[in-house]
Amino acid sequence: MEQLNSVHSEEYQEVPEIVYCANGRFHLIGEHCWFCKDKTLSMSVNLPVYVAVSQRSDSSLRFYFKQLDDRKRANISSLKFRKEDRWANAIKAMIYGFTSGGFAVKGMNITVYSDCLPSAGCGITTAIKIASAYAIRDLFEIPCSDAQLLQAIERGNKLFLNSENYNADNFAAIYAKEDHLILTDHAYPNYELIPFNFEDKVILLTDAKVPRVEVWNEDTVRQPENVLLLGELKERKTNVWGGWQYEDNPNEVNEVLSVVNEEMRRRLLCIMKEHSCVLEAYNSLVKGEFGGFARAVNHSHENMRDLYDLSCPEIDWILKRLQEINPNLEDSRNPTSCGRITGKGFGRLAYTILNRSDVDEFKKKLAEYERIFGFKTTCMEVKPAGGVHIVK
Repeated sequence: MEQLNSVHSEEYQEVPEIVYCANGRFHLIGEHCWFCKDKTLSMSVNLPVYVAVSQRSDSSLRFYFKQLDDRKRANISSLKFRKEDRWANAIKAMIYGFTSGGFAVKGMNITVYSDCLPSAGCGITTAIKIASAYAIRDLFEIPCSDAQLLQAIERGNKLFLNSENYNADNFAAIYAKEDHLILTDHAYPNYELIPFNFEDKVILLTDAKVPRVEVWNEDTVRQPENVLLLGELKERKTNVWGGWQYEDNPNEVNEVLSVVNEEMRRRLLCIMKEHSCVLEAYNSLVKGEFGGFARAVNHSHENMRDLYDLSCPEIDWILKRLQEINPNLEDSRNPTSCGRITGKGFGRLAYTILNRSDVDEFKKKLAEYERIFGFKTTCMEVKPAGGVHIVK
């Protein structure tokens, strides 16, 4: 806070009036299933983003990102999306979300402070949005409920940024709790916090540094006709979280999916399997069973690799070496570690959860990875963190 106050004061010659903090996140399972109203299991992590704001006497907007040493300008009366404004567009979208809903907002000086940059993924852009939205609401004492605030965020995403509004992203940034995971149901939408009480485990985020190349257009899966096909395979189950699951009769599944080509069939089948992995992970977490949770995570990566064509040889190599470090030879159905590809689009980020005693061995594998593939990884330990909160 001392650094942030100093940065804001040096930039604008005044201390910030309001400071909010929101954390980054990654999705463990289900991040490619939102469009068909499925479920997503996420983890907010201790990668904090601070947004400091103070009022101006005019209608101007001043933005400053300390770590990027980047400054942007705009005006309330002529608020527009500009490609060159990059990270500042996220804040402008939140301002638009309020003003388009009839709420009054005036000029501001805004400082963003984050050691983890938006280019890293990990939900940093979402954290900027959420921290900004809460700071703006408090700064101008905007009389809107939490539900109206979510609506403002959605307007900003859809109407200003012309992008999707992901409930799993928003909920992880807002409602997360320390030492918990968050399960989002996109059909309602609602969420549940699930304890993650495995003190002997370490969570590592590894950037494999492989260039992101989209090998196919994911929008082809999101076509309405595919959503309708998956809808035909949903069945209500009172004893399942969220009240439904996919049909598990292979004959019924094959019959419904027979109208699409083999490539699309595999990807739709992957989405169905992802839903099962989410439920398996949830049930195991509720029981405090790490083995069942790890099995669901590993199966999810296999689905992404084999059916969805999402992974890459480099990530697969890293996760294969992870499984070799400390295999549970007595009970292979209850692995002691797990990992999966994650990140925006066809990301090249992987998360791994393993015994603390195995961390040094895993990092040796990463050094071997660098010698083989030529990419120098970055690896950081993270912990489940809480949601957005006021700092000042």
